[in-house]
Formats: sequence, C-alpha cells, structure tokens
Amino acid sequence: MAGYYKFNGVTQRLIGATANAYTPQDLRPAAPSVRPPLIFVSPTKLVSEEGSQVQYLGTTKVRDLQKFFQRSDGVPIHLKGGLIDQLLYRTTMGLTIGGALYCLVALYFAAQPSNK
Repeated sequence: MAGYYKFNGVTQRLIGATANAYTPQDLRPAAPSVRPPLIFVSPTKLVSEEGSQVQYLGTTKVRDLQKFFQRSDGVPIHLKGGLIDQLLYRTTMGLTIGGALYCLVALYFAAQPSNK
C-alpha cells in the first residue's frame, strides 16, 4: 500500500494522510468519514500550582450563536446583530450610493469641453 502525504500549512511540513485526502471536493468518498472529536469540548491542561489537574477553559457560545443566527424570523443574517448592524449597513449603502453619484458627476464634468 502506498503512503499518502499532505502539506500542513501550520507546521510547513508533510504529514501522513488518508487516501481520501486527495478526493476532489465535488466527489464524496465511498466510505463515510469518521467525525473528528470536537475541539472546544476537550479538556485543556492549564499551568497551575496543583500540578497535573485538568481544567476546562469554559463553555463556548457557538451553539447559542448558531441557534440565534439560523433562526428563521425574516431578518437577513447581516442585520440580526441589532442596531449596530443596521447602522453599519445603512452607512455602507449610503457611502456606496454617494460614491456612485460622485463618479457620475465627475464623468459628466470630464466629458464637458474645456473653455480654451
């Protein structure tokens, strides 16, 4: 059996890989892949005075945020953050429309013949 390797972008080295590492993204492997363990659930060893006691760094809010942003309440995803998201969105749209109008006015004046 031939060995498979892939390039690790973090360590900048070749690491061992399975045969399906070279499967294009459009195609699914024949065998179901095994889900990797969730990173945020695994305990993290902290440097402490007690020695080798394993402590959790705390719970993450990933699942709560997923429920919040995936809720179907008719609000677009880019406006679900509340007032700050609305202000950012309206500012961006205003600057976009203002910039487009400025470009049109500049093109109009550039198209006028000179007074010489």
